[in-house]
Amino acid sequence: MSRELPPTAGLPLQLTDLWPGRAPFAERVAEWLGVDHLQLECSGTAAMVVALRAMHRLRPQRDEVIVPAWTCPLVALAIHRAGLKLRLCDLAPDHFDMDFAQLCALAGQRTLAIVPTHLAGRVADVNAALDVAHRVGAYVLEDAAQALGAKQGGRTVGLLGDAGFFSLAVGKGLTLFEGGLLLTRDPVLRDAFAASHDATIRADAKMDWQRALELVGYTLAYRPSLLSLAYGRPLRKALAENDPVAAVGDDFGPDIPLHTVSHWRQAVGARALPRLPAFLDATRGQALRRVERLRRIPGITVFHDAPGQQGVWPFLLLTLPDEARRDAALASLWTTGVGVSRLFIHALPDYGYLRDIAADMPLPNARSFAARSLTITNSPWLDEATFESICVELERAVG
Repeated sequence: MSRELPPTAGLPLQLTDLWPGRAPFAERVAEWLGVDHLQLECSGTAAMVVALRAMHRLRPQRDEVIVPAWTCPLVALAIHRAGLKLRLCDLAPDHFDMDFAQLCALAGQRTLAIVPTHLAGRVADVNAALDVAHRVGAYVLEDAAQALGAKQGGRTVGLLGDAGFFSLAVGKGLTLFEGGLLLTRDPVLRDAFAASHDATIRADAKMDWQRALELVGYTLAYRPSLLSLAYGRPLRKALAENDPVAAVGDDFGPDIPLHTVSHWRQAVGARALPRLPAFLDATRGQALRRVERLRRIPGITVFHDAPGQQGVWPFLLLTLPDEARRDAALASLWTTGVGVSRLFIHALPDYGYLRDIAADMPLPNARSFAARSLTITNSPWLDEATFESICVELERAVG
């Protein structure tokens, strides 16, 4: 295809971002977010491993981590890599937040942490997790991997819980190709995170070169004229082979890279950072207009901000009335290069490679959400005419 839109709105890099140099990247992001300190890691997954190991050292009698049953499979792998046990909480009906009654029943003396998740840039219900966690003496670790720049009550997400982490992966706004940032207000946890980093993370020249080449490739190929080669063709091949997990990139191996981030990649991020606020403002304005259009389609639920929240908008997350109508919409949109996709294919126990980590159990709401949801890119490259054509297809699919 001559034009391929990305499934998410990542900040494009410029060639001038790639000049050699050094810059205090984490410090500049902290200044932008209005926080005292951020700890840089090589990915959001690595940040989660570092944080959980630190929490476990502080509370060694606790070894269970509660997460929503529909979330990124890397969350399950991070908990396993940290040497802890995964506990799954079903979703609330028709929402990505955890079901409060089930969360209360799951939490206990073995609970180390509860992980509310800010999906699609939307702000999760952290207060519910705090109520339960503090009742049983557990931490709250906010998964803000998809929410760098999101705010609640005028402050960045990640500050309401005991700690939080962001991802700097491709498609999540600002990127170093991979990267993660850890946030906490608690000085005891901050020191524990630093000690956990020293015990866990090692320099790796091979990974430095790999990530550097991938970052250069992203800079060159992240544009509609070239994304068909880098993204579109592999997507369509995986779908032709009936492998939706590979199509969305959910096919993760057990190894989680744990290494330092080169000074050069930090400098690239620092040069791109000043363009991020305007990019987030532009994509927010675009998203709010398009949410209103989608909400006029009977049967469509599109997730948006509640009062006091200001999320970010890498893509629009919506659900259809049932799996058949969701699949009808995808049949006409997923392979056409317009930026329509799925977020996570399954509830966590339904990934074959997680069978030994995520125990099978009844999760009706999580499985329903997985079966009825799809995403629409919020890239500035999605023009109004193409967006309207997506809406028309959705109207046809829901009947």
